[in-house]
Amino acid sequence: MQTALPTDGLERYTSHSQRARIATEAWGLAHLYCPNCDAPRLENSPANTHAYDYTCENCTNTFQLKSQSRLLAGRIVDSAYDSMVRAIREDRTPNLFAMHYSRKDWRVENVILVPHFAFPFSAIEKRKPLGSSARRAGWVGCNILLSAIPEDARIPIVTAGKPRPAREVREKFKKIRPLERVSAEKRGWTLDVLNVLRRMGKVEFDLGEVYEHEQELKRLHPGNRHVRDKIRQQLQELRDAGLVEFLGRGEYRMK
Repeated sequence: MQTALPTDGLERYTSHSQRARIATEAWGLAHLYCPNCDAPRLENSPANTHAYDYTCENCTNTFQLKSQSRLLAGRIVDSAYDSMVRAIREDRTPNLFAMHYSRKDWRVENVILVPHFAFPFSAIEKRKPLGSSARRAGWVGCNILLSAIPEDARIPIVTAGKPRPAREVREKFKKIRPLERVSAEKRGWTLDVLNVLRRMGKVEFDLGEVYEHEQELKRLHPGNRHVRDKIRQQLQELRDAGLVEFLGRGEYRMK
């Protein structure tokens, strides 16, 4: 995998955003691969397809590429808020490649993969409507909050300009893929609890330590009055997914 972005023909465009879109999408077509199967390349999405950029002809997974010249920290600008929320609810989100590139020397610096089943509603931030003077006045976009996505689901593809082995990427994808079996309706809770566990930074923990984050989870799910019950339920989901091991008497271990 080369990290230099293709620049041939970019001089025809005056807008940096146009140049960046053309260069990064061409790079993705040449170098990105499917993390779900052994396909070494992805294909362009069919004409007039706006929901995703690439598809794997082998396993039919779809992928979207978002690129920016800022570090991949905090927020990634996404499309319409209502469309994103509906896609999560209906389990139609594509896998996301998020790229950070150097605007100075047109080189890929960092790329992460967020699997399509790893977007909790808590990761979707609603932006302010566009003002009355805008061409699309009233349109409401959204941001993807990377900090709300569990570390397990932010899979490195390129780090500090160095590509990670495809074998490593596919192993990480395979490890978290059991979460795909959790229904889209329940998955947000599961991901939010997993995010809490990862931020605790402990290999072994007890139920009481997870309960300490009860108010945080209550804010994320204000319609639920039985947060502790949901925490225990999601720990069972994570155990069934092979991410958490139950040791007995309220003790757990991250796997």
